[in-house]
Amino acid sequence: MPPIRTQRSRKPPPAGFDEIEDTLLEFANKMKDAESAPHEGKKKNEATWEIFRISHQRSRYIYELYYKKEAIEKPLYDWLLKNGYGDANLIAKWKKQGYEKLCCLRCIQAKENNFNATCICRVPRARLNEESSAIQCVSCGCRGCATGD
Repeated sequence: MPPIRTQRSRKPPPAGFDEIEDTLLEFANKMKDAESAPHEGKKKNEATWEIFRISHQRSRYIYELYYKKEAIEKPLYDWLLKNGYGDANLIAKWKKQGYEKLCCLRCIQAKENNFNATCICRVPRARLNEESSAIQCVSCGCRGCATGD
């Protein structure tokens, strides 16, 4: 049986967390609002689109702080990912060529889409005709996250 973790047994955050804590609290408040928002009149998938968007923004914020701006140190970055502030798998994809703008991991999983292909949002806009350019991703509501756009 795994040990029970409580607030007292959790390690304190590394140095530099207090500088980004306000922004992370804003994301947490937005997430609570999105989770408690009424979903009457929406399709089943549309109810989760806002949650995916906020999760993407929070992970992107952490990614840019560490890789682009180099504003946080590695111990803080690792601590944030370990404690669920960012999606480590999504950030790992952003580091690879061709996935720099990926919206969520569901869009590249072929098993979750029709015809075992990638999601419509991964198709570059230049390849879409005018009718299909307004189509949104079913899983996250993205309108286009292909790197070639």
